[in-house]
Amino acid sequence: MRYVSKEEKKIEFVDPQGKWTDMTLLPEWEEEFYDVYTAKKHGKWVMLKALKARYRDDADYRAMLDKEFETRYNLAHPNIVMVNDYEELPVLGRSIITDDVYGYSLRRLIDEKHLTPKIVHRLETQLLDALDYIQENHIVHRPISPDTIIFTEYTENLKLIDVGYDHRDKLSAQDTAADIKAYGEVLDEVLDHLPASLPRLRRIAKAAQEGRYRTIADVRLAIERRSSAVIYVLLCIFIVAMTTLLCWLAFK
Repeated sequence: MRYVSKEEKKIEFVDPQGKWTDMTLLPEWEEEFYDVYTAKKHGKWVMLKALKARYRDDADYRAMLDKEFETRYNLAHPNIVMVNDYEELPVLGRSIITDDVYGYSLRRLIDEKHLTPKIVHRLETQLLDALDYIQENHIVHRPISPDTIIFTEYTENLKLIDVGYDHRDKLSAQDTAADIKAYGEVLDEVLDHLPASLPRLRRIAKAAQEGRYRTIADVRLAIERRSSAVIYVLLCIFIVAMTTLLCWLAFK
């Protein structure tokens, strides 16, 4: 069953070909120049990204949408919403067609206090994987934020939307630094709304914002060290407990 919020708005139209049905505006996922919709194409749910009405007939904005489609079409990563097609649609005009995502934005999960340990773990792993892939492919994109990070229902897998509007031969150091800073900001905001205190992860978030990591790999290494440290402490506790037990049994 597809999640529907009270803000969503059904678009009334008739498609003479019968291909498109159940088109609905998703205000929660609105972007600066685009509106985002869900719809059925031949009975299958997809998502649509189309220029806002005031930009649809502007050649420059149409070219911008063309460029974004060209950039995103060849991307293939499990934590990025995939682009499937590009066509003229009833009412909306030229639209990018993507996989549908059943889920909730990180912004909504923060606001409604529905953060879970699994979501934090996804930020430590899947979000870094997605950013690493974007940088390896030299994709220029708008800063990630809780609004562009989606978690699927049930499995809570992370998906990035609004990924990539241009491709370059090489990313600049500023582009890489901007990704790391944005990652730190997202992590910091999530930590602000967790009931538990995670001081080491907080330090990583602050270091990312302050430019102390040069690459995504550096951030990943810092997080892995954090995980290794936890495992090491637990292992030490286990060894001490077993040693105590063996000593007690030996002298019993």
